[in-house]
Formats: sequence, C-alpha cells, structure tokens
Amino acid sequence: MLPYLCHWDGKNAAELKATGEQFLRYFVNVCGLKSNARVLDVGCGIGRIAVALTGYLNARGGYEGLDIIPEAIEWCTRGITPKYPNFHFQFANVANKDYNPNGTVNAAQYTFPYDDASFDFVFLGSVFTHMLPAEMERYLFEIARVLKEGGKSLTTFFLLSPEAIRHVERGDSTLKLEYSGKRFKAASEAVPEAAIAYDEKYVEELCANNGLVIIDPVRYGTWSYRLSDFEYQDFIIAEKRGSN
Repeated sequence: MLPYLCHWDGKNAAELKATGEQFLRYFVNVCGLKSNARVLDVGCGIGRIAVALTGYLNARGGYEGLDIIPEAIEWCTRGITPKYPNFHFQFANVANKDYNPNGTVNAAQYTFPYDDASFDFVFLGSVFTHMLPAEMERYLFEIARVLKEGGKSLTTFFLLSPEAIRHVERGDSTLKLEYSGKRFKAASEAVPEAAIAYDEKYVEELCANNGLVIIDPVRYGTWSYRLSDFEYQDFIIAEKRGSN
C-alpha cells in the first residue's frame, strides 16, 4: 500500500477531515461556491475534498473526482458513492513515475473525460506543483474547456514572484530550487516533477490565453517564507470568460 493511501481512521481521519473542511471554507467564502454547483476535483486522492462536500452540495449539485491512482478511485467509489449517488470517481490512466508508472497516456496529451462547459467549479490541489510545463499547459486548457461561462477554478502552485525568488535565492524558503528550466525552477534536475515552481507571469499568461481571468489578489502560501492566512502553496482563483 502506498503511504499516500492512508486510511480514514484515527489521526489520519482527523487531519483529512480538517483539511477538507478548510478547503470547503475557501470554496464557499472566497470562491462563492453554491450548494447546487457541479464540481470537478482533479487529483481527488482518497476523498478529502469529496467528504467535505458531501455535507454541502445538494441533490441539484454534483461532484466528479479524477485521479491517477487506481486504489484511491476504488476506495472512493466503495466508500462514498453508495451513500452519495451524485458523487462519482474516475481513474485517469495518466503516466506518472511515482503514482502510476504503467500509465498509458501522457499528461501533455490527456483530455478530461467530461463535456465542454459541464462544471461550475474546478479544483486542482498540489497537482501543478508536480507537472512539467507542457503537462500544466494542457491541464489549464482542459480546465477552461470543461468550465461553464462564469465558472471558477481554484488551482495551487509554487509561484515565482519577485518576492518568492528573493527568498529562494537567500535560501530561506522551504524549497531548495536548485535546477532552472524555461520559466520554472525545480528541486531536482533528475526528477523535476518532485517539486516545481513556475514563473508567476508565465502562469498569468497561460490563464489569459485560455480565457481564465485571475481574480485578484493571488493568495500566497507559506512555502516561500511569507506570512499567510492561507495554505503552504499559493492559490490562484480564476473565472472563465470568453471562449478558450
């Protein structure tokens, strides 16, 4: 069993529940998520977001979870869907060195298995921090494609703003980003997907190119030695406007 697939029991359950509830507060209070929304959770894992949403989304709303770890999808399908039939989970057979080494699809070519304009809200937590540029670009395109006009996304990053770069160069950020690629830095040249930070302007350009308008302010996390009321990673909230 992968360490990632911890059980919903004891201390792990309390931590997972608290994290899910914290994100739900962001979704509702910051992003304006409605109880009748259709939500897509890319990288859903073993359901920390899904479990929190079961107590919020009503019968007119719905949830789709997508993940590259088959055991996680199996767990959620057994443990959540029977009690909440508007919550569904799908396995994405995307190749990943750590979590799905036998995957048959390159993330840079992957198409989300959902119709255009089918979601009000899309969440990706700690996904882009492990993706190479071509993969991240493809997923941003797919986010825009599946969002309804006026729908919102919340995505987390390690963003290389001027302030973050200063902290990284001084060595007082929590990440040692010693490898530099084109418009990104990574902790390892051998395995850059372990932790990737992107140039903030690059991410802004990609969002704009896909009709995703970033809603200011960007919420910066604590990874770069900032004081923050948010999480460890940086948060970008964007709204779908215009055609992508």
